[in-house]
Amino acid sequence: MKNLETNVIKPLLEQRADPWIYKHTDGFYYFTASVPEYDRIEVRRSATIEGLHEAKPVVAWRKYSEGPLSANIWAPEIHFVGDKWYIYFAAARTTETNEGLFDHRMYVLENAAANPLEGEWVEKGQLRTEWESFALDATSFEHRGIRYLVWAQKDPEIIGNSNLYISEMSNPWTLQGKQVMITTPQYDWEIIGFKVNEGAAVLKANGRIFLSFSASATDFNYCMGLLTADEDADLLDPQSWSKSESPVLSTDENIALYGPGHNSFTVSEDGSQDILVFHARNYKDIEGDPLYDPNRHTFVRVLKWHEDGTPDFAGSVLGD
Repeated sequence: MKNLETNVIKPLLEQRADPWIYKHTDGFYYFTASVPEYDRIEVRRSATIEGLHEAKPVVAWRKYSEGPLSANIWAPEIHFVGDKWYIYFAAARTTETNEGLFDHRMYVLENAAANPLEGEWVEKGQLRTEWESFALDATSFEHRGIRYLVWAQKDPEIIGNSNLYISEMSNPWTLQGKQVMITTPQYDWEIIGFKVNEGAAVLKANGRIFLSFSASATDFNYCMGLLTADEDADLLDPQSWSKSESPVLSTDENIALYGPGHNSFTVSEDGSQDILVFHARNYKDIEGDPLYDPNRHTFVRVLKWHEDGTPDFAGSVLGD
């Protein structure tokens, strides 16, 4: 969707950051994202992607008034595993920071209803990792009968905000076995403002596992990188993953797209096309902390592909 007069890409949904769209076997699309108030988790559904714009959101869960689940409810994702629905999200006990870091941890909700807009969301508790440290942006995927979790976390021994880790899961809320770091901020474009790798999303295609992620501060410097592994590789071996040396999607002032990132993937209604979902702002200058600027909007574009079988993120955004 592009406004031809201004050359500006129009959002699918305004003021919805960290967007996640999942197409289920029932034919419906399910959408969730961070809301500007950071106080609740909403889910909406539609038979079409465009229909999500008008779909009525249902509140699945609200934050507590105090305690570890009382502040900054960030980046929910909805998944269907086995015969139940799960939402992964991050929550903190305060909006204050300690040495520049929030105190987020990852949590899981479960719903046994066929339609996740109905039924009861049950708290399965904190998703525990090796460290009790800043952790967020959990995403889950299955490959060859094994379910994995990828997430962002602060290693107390590594300078910076967050790296990306992968582990196998014994169930949708429990990790098992080794937990392996697969990327840490190293390039100049990953360390602007903060040393950040976060917001992972997985796409399997063309014999490879593609793992997109976001980097740097959440202003116009926010951008996306890409990890790639062969589908036959050991995904728990860091050497199996290669990282793009430059961003695959970043600010483009020509189309008023600033700080694109924290994406997800889905498919078109007929299943013939991969769809790129991401958030961005349509202006550069922000007053105050970018995290509390509400205007990160959800954008949806058909995902294009390079001739070598790798995703073309920038071309997708520029395309019609």
